[in-house]
Amino acid sequence: MVLRQISGMADAEVQVLRLEDRLRTAMLRGDVDELDALIDDRMVFIGPDGLVYGKEDDLALHRSGEQRLRSLELREFGIEVHAASAVVATVTDLEGNFRGERFAGRYRYLRVWSRAGLDWRVVAGSVSSLPADFAR
Repeated sequence: MVLRQISGMADAEVQVLRLEDRLRTAMLRGDVDELDALIDDRMVFIGPDGLVYGKEDDLALHRSGEQRLRSLELREFGIEVHAASAVVATVTDLEGNFRGERFAGRYRYLRVWSRAGLDWRVVAGSVSSLPADFAR
């Protein structure tokens, strides 16, 4: 998937693109309040370990400092909007600490945003590790 120029994007695509930017910034800053606003209370997330996590699990990692990102470089971004939902797929290079261990690598994220009225929230997602030389 290739990101089109914003001028050629539909309103919903632009909205989700901006929310994705807010989400990435909140992840980098460990901004729990912003993450709380962007993530649905019923979110289902599959971690790189294959386990299922919820919103409170994610917020707790940031709140406690068990997860701290130092850098987040977006390599690939794609978005598909469907009525009241949007699917976002990214490839991202991440560096940081997770539960006391340093990590660095390339990851594939898949997020599903759902719209209720005017508000969009992340309702589902997953992340998986990719080989360092992964490229499309």
